[in-house]
Amino acid sequence: MGENASFWESLIYAHPTCTTWKQEAEGSIYHLASILFVVGFMGGSGFFGLLYVFSLLGLGFLCSSVWAWLDVCAADIFSWNFVLFAICFVQFVYVTYQVRSVAFDREFQELYSALFQPLGISLTVYRKIVLCCDAEVITLEKEHCYAMQGKTPIDKLSLLVSGRIRVTVDGEFLHYIFPLQFLDSPEWDSLRPTEEGIFQVTLTAETDCRYVAWRRKKLYLLFAKHRFISRLFSILIGSDIAEKLYALNDRVHVGQGFR
Repeated sequence: MGENASFWESLIYAHPTCTTWKQEAEGSIYHLASILFVVGFMGGSGFFGLLYVFSLLGLGFLCSSVWAWLDVCAADIFSWNFVLFAICFVQFVYVTYQVRSVAFDREFQELYSALFQPLGISLTVYRKIVLCCDAEVITLEKEHCYAMQGKTPIDKLSLLVSGRIRVTVDGEFLHYIFPLQFLDSPEWDSLRPTEEGIFQVTLTAETDCRYVAWRRKKLYLLFAKHRFISRLFSILIGSDIAEKLYALNDRVHVGQGFR
């Protein structure tokens, strides 16, 4: 116990105390570096937040290096700040490369901004989702069928990007599917990964449509590798099914003359 006490006493009291303080302030470069540090640590998350942080911190460490070289004339302070500047510079270049490597076509960029970005999904995670559908947007012409009742197998999950789909059963209209809604979320949710099935409704394009399709087996492999993506799609599909049920419920109420 005595040895520990002497260690802390030597650590606290062994060094000389400041009896007088320096009257003149440091140069403008030192204060510029401090301002850059303060502003830099206010950066957010995500790729662009990292670019913001590393760029300002790198400039701050560079200014500190110049201050140490010109004003303080201290090789150790200069060395440490220059090393930190080099690390920030390397990180900035690396993040910039990542941002360029996850660039998408216009439709996928709009899909990310409208659906995935509000949920806090990063571009790296979104890139895995896009690659799973081969980064392809499929066109469905007007009055062409996406699925036919009792004939089309349930082998994929599709998300409408543009246009409008009409859902019917035995020729009777049920509801519409609008952009940013899944075309086959009820069918997807009704089957287990090892089960097979066919559509019980007919889906027809009322206008020229564009949609993204994930193959069933390929998407399940992605879910097995990334549990976060699995939970994300579970939430999106559940919300989509709820919207379709509300649409059917509204139609029943209107048909009966009350709401």
